[in-house]
Amino acid sequence: MKILILGAGQVGSSAAYHLSREEANEVTVVDMRPDVLRELQDRLDIRTVVGHAAHPGTLERAGAHDADIVVALTDSDETNMIACQVAYTMFHTPTKIARIRAAEYMVARDLFTQDSIPVDVRISPEQLVCEYVEQLILYPGATQVLDFANGRARLVGARTDRDGLLVGQRIATLKDHIPNTEARIAAIYRNGKAMLPEGDTVIQEGDEIFFIADRKDIRVFMSEMRRLEEPVRRVVIAGGGSIGVRLALALEQTNQVKIIERDPHRARQISEQLNKAIVLVGDAANEELLLEENIDNVDVFCGLTNSEEANILSSMLAKRLGAHKVMALINRTSYVDLVEASSIDIAISPQQITIGSLLAHVRRGDVVKVHSLRRGAAEAIEAIAHGGKEDSKVVGRAIEEIELPKGAAIVALVRGDQVIIAHHDTVIETDDHVILFLTDRRKIDQLESLFQVGVSFV
Repeated sequence: MKILILGAGQVGSSAAYHLSREEANEVTVVDMRPDVLRELQDRLDIRTVVGHAAHPGTLERAGAHDADIVVALTDSDETNMIACQVAYTMFHTPTKIARIRAAEYMVARDLFTQDSIPVDVRISPEQLVCEYVEQLILYPGATQVLDFANGRARLVGARTDRDGLLVGQRIATLKDHIPNTEARIAAIYRNGKAMLPEGDTVIQEGDEIFFIADRKDIRVFMSEMRRLEEPVRRVVIAGGGSIGVRLALALEQTNQVKIIERDPHRARQISEQLNKAIVLVGDAANEELLLEENIDNVDVFCGLTNSEEANILSSMLAKRLGAHKVMALINRTSYVDLVEASSIDIAISPQQITIGSLLAHVRRGDVVKVHSLRRGAAEAIEAIAHGGKEDSKVVGRAIEEIELPKGAAIVALVRGDQVIIAHHDTVIETDDHVILFLTDRRKIDQLESLFQVGVSFV
């Protein structure tokens, strides 16, 4: 597949890294900065073109005439939209994906059609990050909460502690603990290494467990992994930028929310947008300010400014002063592991969150959702099964009959409104949403091929 990425910023570079690692993809990156492209080309097997992303000549030199997908990820919404327009009008590019940051564009009706602005898929990293943090606040104790089948099933990551009911016991005993509900442990990470769980696997303290369950059963299964935490009530957000304001708007009806913003003019602006949240003018890394605001009574502190150094410092300070849980927005992936090994509970990576939305549109077969996990080493995938037994490798077959690549597991099916936890004898039917966990994403080509129907399928 020929993929043209416009913009070599943090999101564009991350997309190039992930997409170029897959053998089936030919990736070209366009940017106006030769030094950035040179560094990217030194690290990745990609082609680069220097030029303005929306100029017809630049797109022609980059190979837009035979590109399968254009992914416009520059810092300018307008440039991204015009680039998609040029790709559609001049080069008839089949799929056009654009990063759109401004909420005004995202909510505009009838703006993105083939007759107006031909953007097939809009991606808002700010909105995706906001939704991601919302889920973490909704399920205290989780390290990741990922939706499948429009939220009917959720994959949850949680680190076990000594108070977890399943800690020190075999996975097979899970049914005895909570007999009237079902969940499936998809993967275990112990000391940073992936394990595909068996019934005899003993859960240990400190394991990071990924399990899938119907959303109504998540808290019950969380109690098997760790002591259940009280629902979040008080939230402090450092940074009144796009992400901070979106999160405050999402939480202010159900939580006590405060935003700390350094710029008095910006603080005045966002106070007019919010209904209940309190806006404070000041530095979130100021110890006196945090003490005045009773940081030791805060359930969650979120460092969401444009400076990752400020996010790290303010979050570490908030934790030391007594905040129950702290999260920090961090762009550099090299910082993430370092930070999570310190006093910061959760490092939020916008690139990691955004890349799943891109991957879902470049996968072969009918893949409708992709979540990138463990810094891109693993993936959780939702694919729809099509065809019949004669032309599909999965339909009409029990899971034990399907030749899955090593490190892959089918963990659940969503059939209509029913969430079915997968067992060895579960048979996949046409139109099932199949949820898979893959600990080694280098095997993604083999997994995708399972969900491609034969030529006889119409």
